[in-house]
Amino acid sequence: MKRSRLARAAVAATAVAGLVLAGCGDTDAPGGEQADISVLAMDASQMQTLKKLTKRHFTAETGITVDYTLLPENEARARMNREFATQAGTYDVASVSAYEVPIYADNGWLAPLDSYVKADEDFDQDDVFPNLVSSLTGEDGKLYAEPFYGEGSFLMYRKDLFLKDGLTMPPNPTWGQVADLAARIDGTDGASGICLRGLPGWGQNLAPLNTVVNTFGGTWYDTDWNARLTSPEFRKAVGFYVDLLRSHGQPGADRMGVLEILDRFVQGKCAMMYDATSLASSIEADGSAVKGKVGYVPAPHDRTEKAGWLWTWAWGIQQAAENKDAAWEFISWASSKEYQELVGKEVGWTAAPAGNRRSLYSNPEYQQAADAWYRQEYTAATDSADPRNPGVGPRPYTGIGFLGIPEFAVLGTAVSEQIAAAIAGQQSVDTALEKSQDLAQAAAAKYRGE
Repeated sequence: MKRSRLARAAVAATAVAGLVLAGCGDTDAPGGEQADISVLAMDASQMQTLKKLTKRHFTAETGITVDYTLLPENEARARMNREFATQAGTYDVASVSAYEVPIYADNGWLAPLDSYVKADEDFDQDDVFPNLVSSLTGEDGKLYAEPFYGEGSFLMYRKDLFLKDGLTMPPNPTWGQVADLAARIDGTDGASGICLRGLPGWGQNLAPLNTVVNTFGGTWYDTDWNARLTSPEFRKAVGFYVDLLRSHGQPGADRMGVLEILDRFVQGKCAMMYDATSLASSIEADGSAVKGKVGYVPAPHDRTEKAGWLWTWAWGIQQAAENKDAAWEFISWASSKEYQELVGKEVGWTAAPAGNRRSLYSNPEYQQAADAWYRQEYTAATDSADPRNPGVGPRPYTGIGFLGIPEFAVLGTAVSEQIAAAIAGQQSVDTALEKSQDLAQAAAAKYRGE
């Protein structure tokens, strides 16, 4: 991969610094080598692929070694929060999401990337989807992270089962149409009518449920930060989601998150599934029982024209990092067009991190490999709901599947537990929302000046 003159100079300087610092307490990389940078990320297939390719390509080209710490998502988030809040400097780079970036940037925990982007002629920032760039930009207008991959959401359905039952999927379905289809197809060849996340967690059942709340006209707070979880619109959205799962969803839905429903779908046990666009490569992978049998349409909507979420896992540099130049070299490689091509050629095009760059979707090889879903994936990534205005009325926070406030990590998890209890039939939706209303009202007290 070609590098700008400034970037190559930075690599050389960092490599020299790494030699000088050798033996001074740096974290050992795999194989006993001294790591020039340390990277903290969630343990996902895309990250495993990145780790496998790093030494043979990135380190061989730049001389920079990388020490990876890959953890399950919840553990990775917990460690990242502690690390960045204390500015310990243990990790130079971390996989931050669209939720963390604005919060971390506002607290001064992330290093701005604008000067690096400007100097790195080969990175091609204009190729990155603008809506992702916006979600990774702070209130000060500075860029704080680069997307490794991005995702929207869409509805996946079994074309073979729909044909068998004489059903037709609308090209842009409403939630009402989806509920009707779920009722009519439920039980065909033993498949549930629809599979949705029910597992507690602000990144689990609340991710899809919040898109339903938005399009049904609900909001967590009004513009004065008064909680609105017991409003008619919010009640209608949650009641719809819970009823759909209880009537035509998968068994044990309250214990199933994204991985569990994906597993059911690829085994042929779901007629429909509403979830992340990034799941399509697993659905169409060799060994999937539904490969070649699935259709993809936009996220269902109700009162809004668009209802899908926008998400990205991105690379950010800790402000306390001592190796910022080397950290940028890693980010520039891991988020580049060249890296996508490397994965495409060595692992397979459907394994390439997607949803972040325009160029991938004009690549004939990716188009051929992802023919079943890349058009809808592109639309979801470029034309999702607006994070600053995802619903019907004004609101004081940003975010589609989450609320862009620090309190949401705890609040969202607590509310998701109440929703899961309703899905399990342990309490009514009204009871769940009354409890959640109190939690939300207390969480926003400081925003009301109390």
